[in-house]
Amino acid sequence: MSHGADSLKSIMYALGANLTIAVAKMAAALYTGSGAMLAEAVHSLADTGNQVLLLIGLRLSKLPPSAEYPLGHGRAVYFWSFIVALLLFSMGGLFSIYEGIHKLSVHEGLQAPWLAVGILAFSIVMESFSLWGCLREVNKVRGRRSLWRWFRDSRQSELIVVLGEDLAALAGLSFAMAAVLLTIATGDPVFDAAGSIMIGVLLVVVAVGVGNEIKGLLIGQSVDDATRQAIADHIGGTPEVAALLNMITMQQGNDVVLAVKARMRPACSDLELMECINGVERSIKKRFPQVKWIFFEPDYTDGGDDDTDPRTGGDAGTARG
Repeated sequence: MSHGADSLKSIMYALGANLTIAVAKMAAALYTGSGAMLAEAVHSLADTGNQVLLLIGLRLSKLPPSAEYPLGHGRAVYFWSFIVALLLFSMGGLFSIYEGIHKLSVHEGLQAPWLAVGILAFSIVMESFSLWGCLREVNKVRGRRSLWRWFRDSRQSELIVVLGEDLAALAGLSFAMAAVLLTIATGDPVFDAAGSIMIGVLLVVVAVGVGNEIKGLLIGQSVDDATRQAIADHIGGTPEVAALLNMITMQQGNDVVLAVKARMRPACSDLELMECINGVERSIKKRFPQVKWIFFEPDYTDGGDDDTDPRTGGDAGTARG
């Protein structure tokens, strides 16, 4: 399951890198007058704030269950990750596009452009360090999947956000570097303005992509396909279960809610049946420690819906603890 990766480490790598870069970029933007540099400075400032919001989300997600929130606060991290995507879209993307359009209209030249080049080169090194830290965590759980496949399958929203930000930042820095170098070579500030617009468009695209991935988790997404298949195989293979009739899962941050309907093997008494169910639940939690809540319903049929594949989810009926 995707939660073998340490999201906190990835966030701290990104926070340190973005804060350092933001200060350097802002100083260079104010000195040189570069629109692309200013867009990058705002981008880095927004990213720094985003890391703080992700840390808040992680902290809130660890609050214990209560009478009002019986399944805990695990999904709080999805809310804050979605807020980060919105900020990346607005503060990062839309501001950069606005700044580029503004620069096109005023045609302001650059001051000390080589300073901007130096700051951008420094920023590329720092963002590469942040991306390395993020990928190191992602690779712990990615297995043989492509990075894109992991991005689509992962249920670790905060890690999705950090990866999206880091990739966007490196691409944006490349655009800014090209824009500044072209402005130096031609003396035409239109390239600097165009670079700012390209950075803005890139950030909008990344923000929309990240937000779309998090949307499913906010609504109530199941665990990833591989984990769901493994849980179903495990339940079906336990000696107490004659047949797995149906199963649903729901991701709750780092935790999982599981509802099972199964036909049990014959038992001599109600007490023995309950012991069999308790045994299955213990084996599930031992094999899948992320499963925090199990609602188990013994039955002999799945209510007539024989076409439903329990390994892919579906209506599990009324779950009983």
